[in-house]
Amino acid sequence: MQSTWEEAHSVALREYLDKGLSFAEIARALNQRFGTAYTRNATIGRARRMGLSVPVRPQSVSVMNASKKPDARRIRELRARKLAHVPPPKPSIFERAAALQLRCVAITPRHLALVDLETNDCRYPYGGDAEGEPITFCGHPRREGSSYCTSHFHLTRLPEPVAEPAARTKAPLRLVEAA
Repeated sequence: MQSTWEEAHSVALREYLDKGLSFAEIARALNQRFGTAYTRNATIGRARRMGLSVPVRPQSVSVMNASKKPDARRIRELRARKLAHVPPPKPSIFERAAALQLRCVAITPRHLALVDLETNDCRYPYGGDAEGEPITFCGHPRREGSSYCTSHFHLTRLPEPVAEPAARTKAPLRLVEAA
């Protein structure tokens, strides 16, 4: 297998591995020593191709203590400390918005439940604004091609913009011969 690593670099890699350096430290040392630009991953790949084993690193203290049962008192203290740094929520976030004044139509809804609606009944909803208030539906015959009756169909559509009349000025036309 062909490699771009010079033999001196491979020998130095082996030496650094024997000293117990990490691959990141080995890459930095090789780059400093030989003026190369090896990355940590390049040193890992080269070590694997050379059949070298990964250096055995001593376990950190947190990994060694991982087998111990966690101390409930310490966990409570950590949670309390973490919660102490959480800012209280702003009260304005939880204030209820002012009720909107909606357009009305002159129709008396039948206030049917969803399960009582027939195929051709208007599905315009009523209620549900207050806590526990049931949501009912209009129930009048619906307009063809819509889920709502004619009154509610127009209520849910934006008003048509009033088209401005075209300018009524007449411009005189002049016929010109082509030259």
